[in-house]
Amino acid sequence: MAVNNIISGAHPHAKRRTQLRTLGILVLLLGLGGAGAVYWTGAPPDDLSADPATARAYKTQARDIEINFGKMGVLMNELEDDLQYPGTQAAIITVVSIIVASGCFFFAHWKESGGEPDDPVA
Repeated sequence: MAVNNIISGAHPHAKRRTQLRTLGILVLLLGLGGAGAVYWTGAPPDDLSADPATARAYKTQARDIEINFGKMGVLMNELEDDLQYPGTQAAIITVVSIIVASGCFFFAHWKESGGEPDDPVA
């Protein structure tokens, strides 16, 4: 005799899905709020490009880095300089929060293995 395995009440994974959705929304909102706070309150580094001595020292430093570490060293040095700006920091915070929130939403919609069968009569 076939017995239907009907669970009264909510789906057993509904609580976990709701928690993941809530966590995803929370991470997204906190990430966007944090990025906005960093962008608006952050101060960019001093601009010393008008000073001729600084320009000459920068060229010498860039050449030394290129000789010792190659083009990748120069690229990493420029990336390090760009990370001092609040706009770059805010963009990184935004991208990371979107990725984490997307992961939460993805796992909230992920169908559990061995879950409900396709044919409810079987």
